[in-house]
Amino acid sequence: MDANILIIISGVIALLIGIFLGKLIFSKNTRKKIEEAEAQAQTLLREAELKAETIKKEKELEAKEKFMQMKAAHEKEVLEKNKKISEVENRLKQKEISLNQKEANLEKQIKENDAIKENLKRQIELVNLKRTELEKHQEEHIRRLEKIANLTAEEAKAQLVESLKNEAQTKALALQQEIIEEAKQKAGKEARKIIIQTIQRVAAEQAIENTVTVFNLESDEVKGQIIGREGRNIRAIEAATGVDLIIDDTPEAIVLSSFDPLRREIARLSLQRLVADGRIHPARIEEVVEKTRRQIEEQVMEIGERTVIELGIHGMHKELIRMVGRMRFRSSYGQNLLMHSRETANLCAIMAAELGLNPKLAKRAGLLHDIGKVPDEESELSHALLGAKLAEKYGENPAVVNAIAAHHDEVEMQYVIAPIVQACDAISGARPGARREIMQQYLQRIKDLETLAMSYTGVEKAYAMQAGRELRVIVEAEKVTDQEADRLSFEIAQKIQNEMTFPGQIKVTVIREKRAVNIAR
Repeated sequence: MDANILIIISGVIALLIGIFLGKLIFSKNTRKKIEEAEAQAQTLLREAELKAETIKKEKELEAKEKFMQMKAAHEKEVLEKNKKISEVENRLKQKEISLNQKEANLEKQIKENDAIKENLKRQIELVNLKRTELEKHQEEHIRRLEKIANLTAEEAKAQLVESLKNEAQTKALALQQEIIEEAKQKAGKEARKIIIQTIQRVAAEQAIENTVTVFNLESDEVKGQIIGREGRNIRAIEAATGVDLIIDDTPEAIVLSSFDPLRREIARLSLQRLVADGRIHPARIEEVVEKTRRQIEEQVMEIGERTVIELGIHGMHKELIRMVGRMRFRSSYGQNLLMHSRETANLCAIMAAELGLNPKLAKRAGLLHDIGKVPDEESELSHALLGAKLAEKYGENPAVVNAIAAHHDEVEMQYVIAPIVQACDAISGARPGARREIMQQYLQRIKDLETLAMSYTGVEKAYAMQAGRELRVIVEAEKVTDQEADRLSFEIAQKIQNEMTFPGQIKVTVIREKRAVNIAR
């Protein structure tokens, strides 16, 4: 029992000694670690202080550099402003000096003017004194003359005036007659000289328009395609264009006959496209003809624009330019209207320049003098009056309007360029080979035929074919029945027979066609 207690006591003592020793060892290790941590903390603190000091110095250097830059920029800006202020001050000083000089000059001029005024006053006073003395001498002289002649001054003056008047009238009449004769001779010579010089300076071609166009083919096989089954293609082409197609034994050629060059050109281009495409049937023909007609309108505008540019004419209205282009496809007595108008314009410009007038205005009037021949719609007015109306409508100069209206003496000439336009129009038309009167009469007859047919209700188109020996009238199927078509053909034939003069006979054909078109989708 005692042994066990001893063992327990010794174990407890050993345990306590172990605990004590453990505490001593642990506390020693802990102090060591604390000391190490404190040393490390001191090291980190010193490093942080060094880094902070370094950063502080760097920032101070950067701040100093930035301050120096800003200071330099500010000083530069101040220098520039001072320089500008100096320049402004110098300019102000110069202006002040200049103003002082001007002020001195003005004062000097004022003094000089005052002196001049004083001199003028003295001279005026002297003149008034001399005038008074002269009047006194004149009155005294008149009284002496009245005593000598036993006449008053008024009676003597009247007799002298009457005798001088009679003598002056006699001499004036003789001198007037001499001046008139001399002026006539000089005017005749000068006019002939100007006209001859003008004609010599304009080299114009002789313009002869035909009424047929030859369309060349690669082979005669194409003729069959153009004619079509039972002639339906050729009838469709003639109905769409108003041009007569003459297909005969002439190898590789078709003749297009029409009095209207515009129609012939549309037919020629349409045939060219149809033959190149190879698809020739009535629907395709109408489509191609319509497309060609639109392109011809564009071409007409291009021709007009090119013409005014070549002549140096500016500021003309687009409608007038389009009418100028349409002149290319119109003839006057066999003379191409555009060529005639261009020639007249050049003649007018040269003649106006010779006479010291405005050549540009004269050229403008010369170009537009026949625009009344190419209206969009038929009018009862003559081409001169209609052209003047169109020119006035589109803002042309009153001198140009008057020159157009008066070039056939239908209105009074109010401006100098009017007789110039009239003379140049006559010069252009009077050249040998320029015009053919018979051709113009033929074209007028053809146009009258078409106009007569178009005057009837329900008529859509009318074309004179076969050189005026056939009149084809296309009517609207909705407005004209088959029976009315027969009656219309008879009435047109009777009216032509009663109202027109023509060689041979004229065949009147009224065409009525009803189409029903639907589209399957």
